[in-house]
Amino acid sequence: MEWPPSPWRLLRALLATGYARLHWPADGPPPVARALVEKLASVPPRYRLPNAVGTHSRHYMPLARFKNGREDTTLVFDTWAQVDAGELAVHWPVELTADETAVLQELAHALGYLGRSESWVEAQLADAGDAQTFPVFAGEAADCPGRGWEQVPLLGLQPAAEYAQWRIGALATACADAGIDPHKPKLAAKEKKTLAEVEQSLPKDLIACLQVDTAWLRRLGWSQPPGTCKLFYWRPTTCLEAGAPKPRPSARKAPAVSCMLLGLSTSSTSRGSLPRIERALPQGERLHRLLVAQAARLSGHSRVLSGCDEHRQPLTMPHQHAHLIHLDLDADGHLDHVLIWAPMGLDAEAQAAVRATRRSFMKGGAGELRLTLAGLGELDDFARLPAPFDAAIEALSGGAGALRWRSFTPFVPPRYLKPRGRNTLAGQVNAELAARGLPPAIEVSVLDPHQDEQARRARHFKRVRAGGPPPPQDVGFVLELGFAQPVRGPLALGYGCHFGLGVFAAVPD
Repeated sequence: MEWPPSPWRLLRALLATGYARLHWPADGPPPVARALVEKLASVPPRYRLPNAVGTHSRHYMPLARFKNGREDTTLVFDTWAQVDAGELAVHWPVELTADETAVLQELAHALGYLGRSESWVEAQLADAGDAQTFPVFAGEAADCPGRGWEQVPLLGLQPAAEYAQWRIGALATACADAGIDPHKPKLAAKEKKTLAEVEQSLPKDLIACLQVDTAWLRRLGWSQPPGTCKLFYWRPTTCLEAGAPKPRPSARKAPAVSCMLLGLSTSSTSRGSLPRIERALPQGERLHRLLVAQAARLSGHSRVLSGCDEHRQPLTMPHQHAHLIHLDLDADGHLDHVLIWAPMGLDAEAQAAVRATRRSFMKGGAGELRLTLAGLGELDDFARLPAPFDAAIEALSGGAGALRWRSFTPFVPPRYLKPRGRNTLAGQVNAELAARGLPPAIEVSVLDPHQDEQARRARHFKRVRAGGPPPPQDVGFVLELGFAQPVRGPLALGYGCHFGLGVFAAVPD
């Protein structure tokens, strides 16, 4: 990847701008512009570079031919330097006349792109200043400024007089190889044709060298454009990053919030291609792994997302870390949002990890699952969403408090069920409530799948984690809980409650 832009590329851009924007004649630049370009080509410029990231795209290029009845293509890697901020400054150590300076000013003002038609630029002529403020320079190996510098080859230009002298010798050699004496008083027709072909293969001057195209170079077998030479530039090793830029630390950390809401979508934009609600557990596990990995990349470790301390030991505060609650807010049977809820609060590092996680995946789905931040704050803030989302969030939170709660996803007992004692179904539910500082349920009812549609659908839910220990018993219940006093949610109880199981919704009075 060429960074900084080579002197050859810069001068070609100026010439192209002159023809396209300043309407130079087709037979060549005006004399002042010609003198300007030849002066700029006579010395290698120095550069001051902004930070950039080297990146690429891949696409299949049609080859204008058919293979096995289909149009043949080839995989193309298209590379470029992504520059988000800052200025690229170029300094030529030459003396220009007033007329040449005016032409350069006009060319810079008219320059619209550099190298690629989508590489939009704005240019202006600035005061040169001290050459040492342009630290990227052409030099030999012995000129290395020190550690942290590297040498890269760029395409430079021969001075105009040097190219003219080289062309005389190259033309004489080519004529001798073709058996032609160009000084012969009278040439045969075949000799004239051969001499014309030889002269056309060698551009007449440096300006003509800068105007040759790729097809011409390939047809005549040039390995590099005529009139050019390799220049080795010293640049800082950090001026072009090889991957995505590391996020810059914020001057002010974002305050902790208890909830972040993510929207789910697919490339097909069809809601039917989203995961079914029965796959809440595997989707929660997959998203959890992505968030923890993203947090490790950004800040090293996130207690609230992982549920573990720095030594990979579970947090002593039970169930205070993040719950990944997949939701079906539009009630179409497909997961369309994820509520990341953490009673201990999602700190700035956790928020950054959530924001940086842009996609997840689904088994058997239509490609990747896109994640979009829909909002963050406290749970009550989401009650102001437009209908029908507001009602779904209100059911999840219980509003000011609810006396009855019903399973949205099945409750899977975290221990073996026993007919008596603490490990009955009601005993395990109340133990889960007590661990969260909530009052016990005075009523725990199991909804009959023969009579309740929601209980009948519950048998299709995934209830066993792929990346963790299985439940003591692979059984899920759709429950209705009754309380003596209003209880606020969210309620997520039992096995897999941090990944989407055991979620309850308030029952309207």
